[in-house]
Amino acid sequence: MTGMTRILLAGAVVAATTGFAQADQLLGTYIARISDNDHFASDGYRLDTAAQMVRQDRANWHKFGRGDREDQDDPWFASTASRAKFERMLSKGSAMNQATRRAIAGGDPVIEVEVYRNSVRVRVIGY
Repeated sequence: MTGMTRILLAGAVVAATTGFAQADQLLGTYIARISDNDHFASDGYRLDTAAQMVRQDRANWHKFGRGDREDQDDPWFASTASRAKFERMLSKGSAMNQATRRAIAGGDPVIEVEVYRNSVRVRVIGY
């Protein structure tokens, strides 16, 4: 590989990496407890997935004013439409690993949600 080829390749890697970072920029984070209240929809039926439960936590917080002690406010999920988009992002495989999904669906963990421009990430930080 010539010196010029190396420079061009390095430039392409930097451009690709920088473009990705700008495309999926971290907007911020919040913390929430996924309690038993978050395991049920507003009309009382039991929710099936961790994504639904995390979305319901935000509906309980923003729409119904029923937060848990650990819940923090967020500026992203106040509307019904934004929560629907949030649930779609949460349903993608990269948003939560299987252990996190199981912890949410089967218990009441404290989670941290990282909100990016084009995605979200959820991890358990306590019980």
